[in-house]
Amino acid sequence: MTETTRYEIVIRGRAGRRALRPLLDEFEIDRSAGGRTRLVGVIRDPSHLHGVLAHLTSVGVEVVRFGPDPHV
Repeated sequence: MTETTRYEIVIRGRAGRRALRPLLDEFEIDRSAGGRTRLVGVIRDPSHLHGVLAHLTSVGVEVVRFGPDPHV
């Protein structure tokens, strides 16, 4: 990943504001996806992606899917 990429991260359940607080400024959050929460935002590089995923797993959120946003 050499340039920024718009990513979609789908997590199980309706993640609360507390768990997502560090990501609120970077991602659009959609909680209407049938029992899942969808985060969409720009990932700058592999270390940024790693940091986002590490944060989500550290607060006990189950990541269902992540990758380039298929809706772009």
